[in-house]
Amino acid sequence: MEMIYFTIAAIALYVLSDWILTQIEIKRGERLANRSVVFFFIIITLSVITFTAIQEFLYTPNETTVIEKTQIEQTQAPETSVSDIPD
Repeated sequence: MEMIYFTIAAIALYVLSDWILTQIEIKRGERLANRSVVFFFIIITLSVITFTAIQEFLYTPNETTVIEKTQIEQTQAPETSVSDIPD
């Protein structure tokens, strides 16, 4: 199911990035010289944000992970006996 979410997001990001690039070119009144580079930076920025958000929403920690992270490790002093003490 996760792959379906990423695929749908990728298609939407492609369309959105193209629309953003077109809007930038309309406001400038001319086509950009390095159109593919600008498109790349738009889509990579949106992809990192979107895919990170999808992973955060889909990630559900199991109980053992939560318990392991909340337990505090306490160090104990080694036990000594009378025979361990030098004369």
